[in-house]
Amino acid sequence: MLRALEVGTSVGATVARWGVGVRVGPLGRRPAAPLELYEFEGCPYCRKVREALSILDLEVLIRPCPKGGPRFREELNARGGKYQFPYLVDSNTGKEMYESDDIVAYLFQEYGAGSVPALLGPGLLTDASSMFASFWRPGFGVRYRAARAPERPLELYSFEASPFCRIVRETLSNLEIPYKLYNVAKGSPSRPQFVERSGKMQVPFLVDPNTGTEMFESADIVKYLENTYARIAD
Repeated sequence: MLRALEVGTSVGATVARWGVGVRVGPLGRRPAAPLELYEFEGCPYCRKVREALSILDLEVLIRPCPKGGPRFREELNARGGKYQFPYLVDSNTGKEMYESDDIVAYLFQEYGAGSVPALLGPGLLTDASSMFASFWRPGFGVRYRAARAPERPLELYSFEASPFCRIVRETLSNLEIPYKLYNVAKGSPSRPQFVERSGKMQVPFLVDPNTGTEMFESADIVKYLENTYARIAD
């Protein structure tokens, strides 16, 4: 029953944003190096940027910044000068920036067809629906839980609108585990390469280079992350 509730509320979050991020849009040039994003899963403004990344089929190194997190929040404050999320770093252009609307516009200008889709454009509708999506999963992916930091970032094949991928990303955010996000939304030119890599078209798919673990199924992935990285209080 708890599992059904978990999946149901995650589906609600997807519906609240009309499934934005489920399908790839027109693509522009490809960056040579992955982008970097400081964010946390439950943040409605971070969601808009992740949706843009999914639509644009971009790889990004996620540095989760849950409230109370000891690592990446402080790293961002030292780098950008304030605790504000999301924060994008693009080593391909030397660009670093706050403000979700500015980041979204930048991404579509640099790596898309230029124009921002209506459901991601600045304004009350986009912000309100993204906040409503967070309402469906209150507190999930928001606050830090004590965890052991991996030596190397994990890898997650995902796309933003998938309710099952969201559940995994929330756990990664709570545990402040950095990971390289490979977006493989519908229509992604990266899908054939992913199928060759994993054996089938199914997400989420987690790769942990620290242990050699590779696995499907959101419930199994969450259990693995908890058992491997979460610290049990004495």
